[in-house]
Amino acid sequence: MTKLMKTLFAASVALGALAGAAAAENMPKKIGYVVNYATHEWYQNVIKGMKDRAAQLGIELEVKDANLDVAKQVAGAEDFMAQGVDVLIITPVNEEGVVPLLRRAKAENMPLVLEGNPVKGMTTMVAICDYDTGYHAGVAAGQYAKEHLGGVAKVMNVGLPLLSATVLRSNGFMDGIKTEIPEATLVHDLDGGGNPDRALEVSSAALAQNADVNIIYGINDNSSLGGLQAWKAAGKSQDGLLVVGTGGEGLAFINAMETEPSYKIEAAMFPEKVGFTAVDAAVKVFNGEAVPEHIVSPTTPMIGADWKKYYSVEGTTRSINWDAVNGVKPADKCMKTAADLK
Repeated sequence: MTKLMKTLFAASVALGALAGAAAAENMPKKIGYVVNYATHEWYQNVIKGMKDRAAQLGIELEVKDANLDVAKQVAGAEDFMAQGVDVLIITPVNEEGVVPLLRRAKAENMPLVLEGNPVKGMTTMVAICDYDTGYHAGVAAGQYAKEHLGGVAKVMNVGLPLLSATVLRSNGFMDGIKTEIPEATLVHDLDGGGNPDRALEVSSAALAQNADVNIIYGINDNSSLGGLQAWKAAGKSQDGLLVVGTGGEGLAFINAMETEPSYKIEAAMFPEKVGFTAVDAAVKVFNGEAVPEHIVSPTTPMIGADWKKYYSVEGTTRSINWDAVNGVKPADKCMKTAADLK
């Protein structure tokens, strides 16, 4: 091969590589996201994460709020399809309402990503591993109890038995804590409804019946904070108490970790990262790439001041440290899923 031919061959290889890179970076122009409940702090931060990632990739993102109304969710998704968006992301209000949308999207070759909740016939879903989230928080709680609570673990679970996801968190927490303290006991297993008023009510009633508890676990921040409020309302000291929250939804858990002596562990679910990952998933399905049915968004226990690694707060504004959060490795596969509850 002559020198000229070698040069031309090298140039053609380089051009081919550049073309391949460009194809791999083929981006949708517009993504439409129909959120189930945009006023909730969790979803406000999911949307922040989506907007951050979309801006990085040069993608237009538009959000419609179903406000817990299935008909409104269907109408929003249909409007996006009529507009000709390139990809849909949907957080289902409920499974039944989304099934027809999935069928229509497939019929119209509209790529669709679900966030948070699985639906029969889906291509892919971005969500945390709920059992794992509770489990690793339980392990951390067991280690804390060994060091600070005399190795005793008497748990009040402020749960939500209506949803498989939250049952998995509670089960995971108890399984995790028993790896450190095998004789850990579940003193109260409550239905806190996932909201602070209900959590306060049922926790107050439980503590009035039996206050021999030294660990409060909540399946979300409302639940843990409601349980702690009940404890304080009963006039009990926080000495010898551990409170463990779940979610890291907004500012409430940060305020608690900074001001409440018992609130030491938060099972962080990084809503911004969920949104970030959902946009990446949307790009993959737009390009026809193979994706797993469940794309796992990472979680990790934050202990004490650990939250400062991942977030900063100025006034009422929470900012995420993307380098730190993107460094949290998601599980390859969930330890347990809703199928394991049946």
